Amino acid sequence: MKQLLTPALALTLTLMPALAQASEPSEVQSFTLDNGMKILVLEDHAIPNANMYLFWKVGSRNEVPGITGLSHFFEHMMFNGSKNYGPKMFDRTMEAAGGANNAYTTENVTVYTDWFPADAIETIFKLESDRIAHLNIDANMVESERNVVASERTTGLENSNWRSLQEEVKATAFRAHPYSWSVIGHESDIYAWTLDDLKQYHKTYYAPNNAVVVIAGAVEFEQVKALSEHYFGTIPAQAPPAKVRTVEPEQKGERRVYVRKESVTSPNLMFAYHVPETQHQDSYALDVLISLLIDGNSSRLNKALVDEQQLALGIDGYVPESFDPNLLYLFAVAKPGVTADTLEQAMITEINKVAAGGVTQDELDKVKNAKLMGFYDTLETINGRANTLGTYELFQGDWRKMYSAPEAYAKVTREDVQRVARSYLKKSNRTVGVLAAEEDNDQ
Repeated sequence: MKQLLTPALALTLTLMPALAQASEPSEVQSFTLDNGMKILVLEDHAIPNANMYLFWKVGSRNEVPGITGLSHFFEHMMFNGSKNYGPKMFDRTMEAAGGANNAYTTENVTVYTDWFPADAIETIFKLESDRIAHLNIDANMVESERNVVASERTTGLENSNWRSLQEEVKATAFRAHPYSWSVIGHESDIYAWTLDDLKQYHKTYYAPNNAVVVIAGAVEFEQVKALSEHYFGTIPAQAPPAKVRTVEPEQKGERRVYVRKESVTSPNLMFAYHVPETQHQDSYALDVLISLLIDGNSSRLNKALVDEQQLALGIDGYVPESFDPNLLYLFAVAKPGVTADTLEQAMITEINKVAAGGVTQDELDKVKNAKLMGFYDTLETINGRANTLGTYELFQGDWRKMYSAPEAYAKVTREDVQRVARSYLKKSNRTVGVLAAEEDNDQ
């Protein structure tokens, strides 16, 4: 019997050929400098702008007790002066050339992003090469930024229920792996870093052989190659950083943590399940699964807990891109008057329905269509393509896999979604966190 296409899947198949033509592997050229720095170049002359994304393979997973938070701290320090550009001159020089920048740090990477008129490209190379080769780790500046980061940590925990709860959940779910601490680090470590710690960390992790650079926009490949060799190629490579050897032991029973916060008006609930690293074959099925659970008003948890049972004000969650096995997070805020226990049991019931009964084809097609449309929407801009190229190069092991992502999503079946729900979203693999103004009475 011939199977009819659902409307969502029919739309996907109709749009795929036209969308696919907009982005092909042949648009990317790459080379590696003698010092080990890998550079990807994507020429796109649609507008006279360009960008440079520098992906450094260093995040909180590379830290050890005593220096936690150093990766995030360098996100601050890298803007505070180098040999040829004094404090704050990085931003001022870039802005004078018509550019802008930003940066972010995760458990796995630190990424610096520069956006600029294409004719300012050499200025960007000068700025970036100077802070890589000659960062000024000044004692007074370190103390100033140390206080900024310590304040950021305190304020962030005070203002974000998610961060307050996640910090405790991570520390409970991970007993061995460095994913156990937050990216911003422990407060005592922030105040304990030494200048020698910082200098050694920068030398080790900001070495050219520990970076992937993506340059996209109105540039010429040969021009980028020449500038790269001149400005980046002269920076010496360093011994490769030590590998993260710790493997988190299997969790064999549910773990629980309670966080008291007087300012909350209703309980916040977080589930964290151990899941494989991003390169694992189950990553696409897990991405589809969490979308089925939380994305949009018709998702399983939103529909059941927010609309029908009216137990929650909102649902959220994510699976971080990750070099090592990490956590799938689900987060819910209880409606005033609803207890944490009531919300928890309702969430477990809905999750178990997926594990026991699977999902419908319509649900699956709707999510896969949304994933595809979101993916191509991201690739419409040079910034989206640059960030996505670098992300696939690091977390999937090859930037070319970006171009096969639609096919990978298309291959996810209902059976795959049910299997990963059964395999990972189970009680023995779950850490439960509750944040509330008052703890439940033991009686």
